[in-house]
Amino acid sequence: MTTTLTIEHRADRVHVRLDRPDVRNAIDQTMIDELHAVCAELEQQPRILIISGANGVFASGADISQLRERRRDDALLGINSALFSRIAKLPMPVIAAIDGWALGGGAELAYAADFRIASTSARLGNPETALGILPAAGALWRLAELVGEPVAKEIILAGRILSASECLAVHLVTAVHDPDDLIAAAHALADRIAAQDPLATRLAKEVFHAPRAAHPLVDNVAQSILFESEAKFTRMDAFLSRRKR
Repeated sequence: MTTTLTIEHRADRVHVRLDRPDVRNAIDQTMIDELHAVCAELEQQPRILIISGANGVFASGADISQLRERRRDDALLGINSALFSRIAKLPMPVIAAIDGWALGGGAELAYAADFRIASTSARLGNPETALGILPAAGALWRLAELVGEPVAKEIILAGRILSASECLAVHLVTAVHDPDDLIAAAHALADRIAAQDPLATRLAKEVFHAPRAAHPLVDNVAQSILFESEAKFTRMDAFLSRRKR
């Protein structure tokens, strides 16, 4: 049982809704622990993960009441960053469906996903420096990779909050939908991912994130595994059969 999440299981995916309505889905230690439990499940039984927020908000950030009490040793534990790195490394793709506010740690959770789609009401940003801290759970390096250094610095150093259309313009999200259509769009994206060969998808994700120095060797090794898979022959035979018609 979870207290901060609503979880829907399907054969090929898990949909997790962040659900702390009284604090706009702020990420507290209990939510961190429950998301780690989800990761453990998906590491053992790889499936697509969809993350969304309940009640028209993705996540307003880390729970400030807990964050205020954290000290040096807590920072060195990387409480949020360890979770977000674990989510980023899940075997199958992760989709963040962003509705309403995604600020601070909520934004960093979204940055850790493989895909980000948004509703027209989405707002993303990292206002941590206004609170006397910095965004230490991924924004300081993931965000520049996603949108480039100039935009990342505006968000992190100048407190810029991006609207959904601005997120789309800088490719922080790949699509914008009406709020009522957002979850259906996330599932439609998951359907497209699920139509691919699962092993090929897992290896492609792993190789995509390999260090530059590992290429092309890691590509060739992964391909050698897939060249021997039954799915390769089945899918290619089906393709050739269709082409002959």
